[in-house]
Amino acid sequence: MVPLTVPANKRAEYLKNWALATKQTGKLLIFAADQKVEHLNDDFVGTGIAPEAAFPEHYFKIIKEAKCGVMAGHIGLLARYGQDYQNIPYIIKLNGKTNLVKEEVRDPFSSLWLTVEQAVAFKKESKLPITGVGLTVYLGSHDEAEMLQTAAQTVLRAHQNGLLAVLWMYFKGKSTDKKFSSDPQKVAGASGVALSLGADFAKVSYDYKTTSPEKWQRVSVAAGRTGVLFVGGEKQDPQKFLTSVEKQLTFAGSRGLAVGRNIYQHPLPVAVGLLKALSAMIYQGVSTKEALKFLPASRK
Repeated sequence: MVPLTVPANKRAEYLKNWALATKQTGKLLIFAADQKVEHLNDDFVGTGIAPEAAFPEHYFKIIKEAKCGVMAGHIGLLARYGQDYQNIPYIIKLNGKTNLVKEEVRDPFSSLWLTVEQAVAFKKESKLPITGVGLTVYLGSHDEAEMLQTAAQTVLRAHQNGLLAVLWMYFKGKSTDKKFSSDPQKVAGASGVALSLGADFAKVSYDYKTTSPEKWQRVSVAAGRTGVLFVGGEKQDPQKFLTSVEKQLTFAGSRGLAVGRNIYQHPLPVAVGLLKALSAMIYQGVSTKEALKFLPASRK
């Protein structure tokens, strides 16, 4: 359903981007490439991480070979590699921050790196298939009010330009508690805020290991017509990871997934197989057992 914030002369553009991003299913698989900012280099070099993960082009090789999903990244990454990967659907992240300033020093705040209009200009000049924009919001931060205002205006401007708007909704700041991520009621509150901001999709962080997936249905219910994307989290054994994704899709009402480390920390053949497996689960509804067939025999 096209939101009323999309003007009549941009409906066709919005529907085109919607179809490209969701593979005409209304569901979204985001391959997150924004962690080079958020986590610095910690997720790219280390024990249990494939050596090729250290190279930024690893992202692009994975999604090009897998032929599925949407890649979310910052403008510099897309500008430096996009000319060699012009057929990948993209979501451009408009803000971001590192993890250097700890919460005990200052509540987190992430300001815009660029405006929607600048992202639209980049899309026209680069001719990359940018389907939407993404923005992170820290609920509970001292600067929450400013970030909410920015998010509302960004979603509106994205729709006015026929783009999708995806919000990363996290609880962070001195007024929050780590237990919030284990509380379906709190996370449902975050998804409701994303709906109120007008987002097409909202990525929410929750601790799926401590609570049964059925209890997370209220998160999707609270989001209404905004699609909830659950997170991939830290790298897991492929079968355990796919099993958890199936539970999220089946019981929790998720309309997709935003995943990073559980893909790019693997060698290319495994990473490609996992992305194909996730695509089959999200877009076609296949089971974990069927999805495992996409993985190399040694990693099933």
